[in-house]
Amino acid sequence: MVDGKPVDGVRAADSTNPSRLDEVIAKVSFGDASTLVGAAESAHRAQPAWAAIPAPVRGRAIAGIGRAVERNKQALAKIVTAEIGKPYAEALGEVQEIIDTCDFFLGEGRRLYGQTVPSEMADKQLFTFRRPVGTVAVITAGNFPVAVPSWYIVPALLTGNTIVWKPAEYSPAASAAFHEIFVRGGGLPDGVFNIVHADGPSTFAGLEQSLDAGLIDKIGFTGSSAVGREVGGLAGRHLQTACLELGGKNPMVITPAADLDLAVEGALFAGFGTAGQRCTSLGTVIVHESVHDDFLDRFNAALAAAPIGDPTAEVLMGPMMDAKFAERYEEFLSWIQPQHKVQAACGRITADNPRDGFVGDPAAGLFYHPVVVDGVQPGDAIFDQETFGPLVGVTSYRDLEQAIELANTPGYGLSSAIYTNDAREAFSFANRISAGMTSVNNSTSGAEAHLPFGGNGKSGNGSRQSGIWVLDQFTRWQSMNWDYSGRLQKAQMDVAELAVDPDFTLDVDER
Repeated sequence: MVDGKPVDGVRAADSTNPSRLDEVIAKVSFGDASTLVGAAESAHRAQPAWAAIPAPVRGRAIAGIGRAVERNKQALAKIVTAEIGKPYAEALGEVQEIIDTCDFFLGEGRRLYGQTVPSEMADKQLFTFRRPVGTVAVITAGNFPVAVPSWYIVPALLTGNTIVWKPAEYSPAASAAFHEIFVRGGGLPDGVFNIVHADGPSTFAGLEQSLDAGLIDKIGFTGSSAVGREVGGLAGRHLQTACLELGGKNPMVITPAADLDLAVEGALFAGFGTAGQRCTSLGTVIVHESVHDDFLDRFNAALAAAPIGDPTAEVLMGPMMDAKFAERYEEFLSWIQPQHKVQAACGRITADNPRDGFVGDPAAGLFYHPVVVDGVQPGDAIFDQETFGPLVGVTSYRDLEQAIELANTPGYGLSSAIYTNDAREAFSFANRISAGMTSVNNSTSGAEAHLPFGGNGKSGNGSRQSGIWVLDQFTRWQSMNWDYSGRLQKAQMDVAELAVDPDFTLDVDER
């Protein structure tokens, strides 16, 4: 939808259910580079009028969107489950995240504060204001097809920007429903929020052309570190800084002071929720050598007992989201070396490679065994690189110094966790871990709408989403000085000085 109207695409495709591959969820028409440029032109035209609407009124639009999402929570969650195979309980939580984001930002329309700053000169006042950046291109992944887009789109709309959104190719039904709820629930004028379905090369070409034409003022991107580098480089060539939320190799340290059962529960959800297809999914468990065997036994037992299968049932994990992720996951499994200790079956779940207690029909979808690999070390691909899928590495450490070094070694910096009941360990870890987010006695996954979300290193460029911090991504600071003296006053040159005695010293003896 561009400027409130559907656009013709250059090719058509089906979106299928990854847990029932013969079920078509939606038919989608993919555009090309010119489609994205046309959307950018529409958004660029609409932006001045949208920015002219008072911010508190834009806040009421965000409130309307939140209530519309709330009314359609179950319906939207069902689409997410059907299209990407996310368990329904998780999908409900994802939709709730949109509601929470709207609830937070509806009030920010009345709190886009600037400052009144004292001047160094008489009869002069200084002010600062937040101004919208302009037109924002948002490119998001499909593992959180509705929650993550809201992190960009809600604050961008609130602050007076217009949007061109390119969602993931494999979640068009969820993104179309999201777009319709936002436009109708918020009463958004045509051109304010446009959606374009396109593949990666077409998107990059359209983005480049739009930047060359001065139609795009900000890029928000969620996806892999490799693509993030390309998007960041493109933005940099146009003197822009993209908002990049990229991959992770999120460590979880378990100390001798940890509650091991709680740590197992956290590792199970962090490693295998959404079938390990989150940017915040657990990468490596770094467990103290004194409790390594005990933890591993408990972890393996919990994983073996966890229900896996049909995402409409109560399961730990469903299928891989799309065939391309299944293929990549099989490549990650090929990284397992002879020195590694694989704790369970590997590969696709089939009649010849079954999983006990599987829920549903494994032959119907892209279902894979969750895998725990013990004995990984720096230098191993499984330790060093993001493995997007249900694969968790385990290694051991001697002291906290070594644990923190291991946690930082891969060079990502998104999320992290430590399980301990020792406050000194918790604060030492938080102080020295490179991640933008850390949890104590909780999972590596999970975000709240009023906390900053984002990473460093391979995980991002330091930009943050959510909370008040994201406002700096979608607004520019403007300073204003107002001189009402009736004469030209030159800063740093015409400043009045007080008469001071430079030779004065206090004579203590005379007192």
